[in-house]
Amino acid sequence: MLLGCFSPLLFLVPGLVLGPLLLWPRARPLLMAGARRLAALERSRRSLFFGDRFPGAYEVPDRRLLRYLAARVGAGLVTGLVLGLLVFGEVLAVLLVRGVVRGSLGWTELLGQLLLGGVLLFLDVQGLYALTALDARLARACFGPSEQELLRRRIDELALSRAAVVQAVDTERRRIERDLHDGVQQRLVALAMLLGRARRGRERDPQQADALLWQAHREAQDVLAELRDVAWRVYPAALDSLGLEEALGGVAQRCGIPLRVRFEAGDAPLPRPVETAAYFVVSEAVTNAAKHSAASAVSVHVTRDGPLLSVRVEDDGRGGADPAGSGLTGLRSRVAALDGTLRVDSPLGGPTTLVAELPCA
Repeated sequence: MLLGCFSPLLFLVPGLVLGPLLLWPRARPLLMAGARRLAALERSRRSLFFGDRFPGAYEVPDRRLLRYLAARVGAGLVTGLVLGLLVFGEVLAVLLVRGVVRGSLGWTELLGQLLLGGVLLFLDVQGLYALTALDARLARACFGPSEQELLRRRIDELALSRAAVVQAVDTERRRIERDLHDGVQQRLVALAMLLGRARRGRERDPQQADALLWQAHREAQDVLAELRDVAWRVYPAALDSLGLEEALGGVAQRCGIPLRVRFEAGDAPLPRPVETAAYFVVSEAVTNAAKHSAASAVSVHVTRDGPLLSVRVEDDGRGGADPAGSGLTGLRSRVAALDGTLRVDSPLGGPTTLVAELPCA
């Protein structure tokens, strides 16, 4: 704490001497370079002794840096005043002790000296705490983004996230339309043709009509299974009724390759949007592994560490997944909408690892 209190004294003399030179245009670049070096030392001091963490890539604007140094000069003046009061109090204490030893102080003078010393001690302590708080506040205001910058950055992130979510929803709708058109609709057309052939031929060849009806029955069962699969991909009902763990178990049952799921997220309930995002991360990753990576096995590991849910999906396929593909882009948008992160590591030759981290506080 004392280091934070008295460090402004280091800025007092250089600031008073070199500050006016900023009015000279030729000296300004050299002084700004020195100011940035001094600010770097201040960042290191705050990080080393006080544990402060500042954005490493953040560039402090020149105006803010000059305001910081000017404020440090002002703080140096206040520190000098506090230090002067401290020295005066020490001198007063020495005189008080000497007067008591010699017996030259009366009770009235003794009480007055003690009262004055107590007031000085109170002012010194309050000054030390105020300077410590001022030192921390100035460092945070200078070496990190301001509240306006953080708000502007957050607004930009939300705007991008909203646009990405809209795009992801449109992509998901197109995929549903494609699944219905290329899968369910074609099977329904084939089913209608089988039933039509059976109806027209039931009088001429009843046995063939029965065979066609049996084939139509199997086709209807296949259509129902595919329709259930499409509905499950849109939104699994088990996610609402049974939770994320059981829904992932359903993914494992429908997966065409061996899928091992380890769910270690505890018994505490998860927010519904987090469960939904985690489910679709696993579903999309498993679908990609089964269709495109020639994987023979997939593993899913879901863990919860405090306010963060981590979903890790790994397959032993040939790798080479494109992070800019429509599927992964949609997942990244879905995760980003919850302030989460999605990382994909898929070197050629494999394996492919996908890690999503979702805040669930």
